[in-house]
Amino acid sequence: MIYLSKFRFPGEEDEARFLADNWRAKQYCYSSYYPFGLFAERCLPALEFLEITILYGGNGSGKTTLLNVMADALGLQRHAEYNRTPFFDSYVGLSSAETERPVPRNSLILTSDDVFDYMLDLRAVNDRIDTRREELFDDLDDLRRRKFQLHSMKDYDELKQVSAARRLSNSQAARQMLPVNLRTQSNGESALAVFNERIRENALYLLDEPENSLSPQRQQELAQYLHDSARFYNCQFVIATHSPFLLAMPGARVYDLDAEPVVTKRWTQLENVRATWEFFKGHEKEF
Repeated sequence: MIYLSKFRFPGEEDEARFLADNWRAKQYCYSSYYPFGLFAERCLPALEFLEITILYGGNGSGKTTLLNVMADALGLQRHAEYNRTPFFDSYVGLSSAETERPVPRNSLILTSDDVFDYMLDLRAVNDRIDTRREELFDDLDDLRRRKFQLHSMKDYDELKQVSAARRLSNSQAARQMLPVNLRTQSNGESALAVFNERIRENALYLLDEPENSLSPQRQQELAQYLHDSARFYNCQFVIATHSPFLLAMPGARVYDLDAEPVVTKRWTQLENVRATWEFFKGHEKEF
């Protein structure tokens, strides 16, 4: 399913006109006009999208910036914060999107920060449970040591607490009185859990380097999941990555942001993929 069909970013003339006319851009206090200037001289074409479109490039190539601009222009949901400057909204305003059909409201952008935040939230929940468990054990020990006599019915509730403390072991009391810890996962399992939980059918998703924290095997699992979601569940993906496992997804359109001008290429033509292939080819006899 294709929702976003084309996206245009400001060209060199657009940027020059804005910077010449905008009063804010003329102030000397700004040493950077990011994201202005990042692509103006690199002949970035209007990007045309398929069900799966990949933005490939090395560090500093602007993959993440392109995703953030598109996400803002389309009003996509997001969770993690990102790098905004006084000129970001103006840059977005000079961009334009063409859609083949309305972008669903549940569409969103997912970044590696979302995965990291998910892992921190999981650990925070478990830390709170662990803290409460220690407090419970201290309370139980205090009740067990307490010398108690029933003088009136007003003391009945306290008697029940003392009796329960002496009857139950710490583990039994914890199981009855506290929630269990959430299941801890490896970073790779947590990353896959984020994509499994947040990617639903019938939506547009912008993914920023989703391979982070994933082993080669997990990256292949993710690639299959994304391919199936696009093929069977009406999802569209724009992915910033340099993972060969994601780049190799069947039918994906790949833009090489390291090329000047920016062009589409087969994944096997990309510099980093070729470097990886040559490395393993050079060690072929060791396998």
